[in-house]
Amino acid sequence: MTGPLTGLTVVELAGIGPAPFAGMFLADLGAEVIRVDRPGGPGLPVEPRHDLLGRGKRSVAVDLKHPRAAGLLLALASRADVLIEGFRPGVAERLGIGPAACHARNPKLVYGRMTGWGQDGPLAQTAGHDLTYLALTGVLHAIGPGSGAPVPPLNLLGDYGGGGMLLAAGVLAALWQAERTGTGQVVDAAIVDGAALLATQVYGLLHGGQWQDRRGANLLDGGAPFYSVYETADGGHLAVGPLEPRFYAEFVERLGGLGADAPEQLDVAQWPRLRKAIATRIATRTRAAWVEIFEESDACVAPVLSMREAPEHPHLAAREVFVDGHGVRQPAPAPRFSATPAGLPALPPPRPGEHSRAVLTDWGVPDVAALIAAGVVIDAP
Repeated sequence: MTGPLTGLTVVELAGIGPAPFAGMFLADLGAEVIRVDRPGGPGLPVEPRHDLLGRGKRSVAVDLKHPRAAGLLLALASRADVLIEGFRPGVAERLGIGPAACHARNPKLVYGRMTGWGQDGPLAQTAGHDLTYLALTGVLHAIGPGSGAPVPPLNLLGDYGGGGMLLAAGVLAALWQAERTGTGQVVDAAIVDGAALLATQVYGLLHGGQWQDRRGANLLDGGAPFYSVYETADGGHLAVGPLEPRFYAEFVERLGGLGADAPEQLDVAQWPRLRKAIATRIATRTRAAWVEIFEESDACVAPVLSMREAPEHPHLAAREVFVDGHGVRQPAPAPRFSATPAGLPALPPPRPGEHSRAVLTDWGVPDVAALIAAGVVIDAP
């Protein structure tokens, strides 16, 4: 492993979504991440090697309901710097591996907990998904066209931005504290907390009278005709975002002009007319033609690329934003470090239990063969 977190040891209790993303992020930066799988894995509808959130991790499969499972997991926790779990509140305690039990064995452990609603509150014990968490924070309400329903932003804002990244940041902050004091703590990362946090600036604009509490009526939500997406002659799309006057002036110039009677950029009452003028002009050429016209300009225009097109873009290719590894092209680790660069982990996403015997042996767990024979651990090399 390479990267700034080389030497850090993490135990990740397998799940789906944000907690595995946080584990991948730590592994990308050099941490040794041991994923504790249930027999058969999380049941994702993809072949395990394509579960890219597992890259850089080794897998130990454990029957968590076995009477000896808690003792094994506590042994791993006693040797780790970080433990990550994404159970509903109280489940880890019932399994005998909650924070109190782990800290009794390893006071310096950082115990990261990932949930949608948080460890407490009226909804803490109810099920949910990215979309439901976003719905309650006001974030979902702000995304989508003014004339239609809110649009689900994939699961990027909740699961990964407001969830996994929040957990990773919390874990790293707690590690700093543990390193200075010798005492670990619990990190309660909740998607509702993180999604609301991501919207901090927008809430500030709302309170300052610069944001209307409705979709498609604001500067950054598609309401402004100079911060929107337009269809080209061949059915492609351009993302147009020249907010600043000098960038907008260059945009209009390269567009070929909008006519002498075109509305002023910031005349909100005339935005519908300005939108129509821009849309009409963009619809006269193909996406490729507009890319050539706006290439290397400050007009803040970019083609809307598909996920298969994006890796081939010259800028992304030059920076190696996407890399080939383990048989697939995938996003590269980020951010970038000058002294301790992190590359794509050598280990591909594991199959559940692929490294059970090797990991437990490496981590000094006694009687590994007996644990496998008893069915506590499943070894599936």
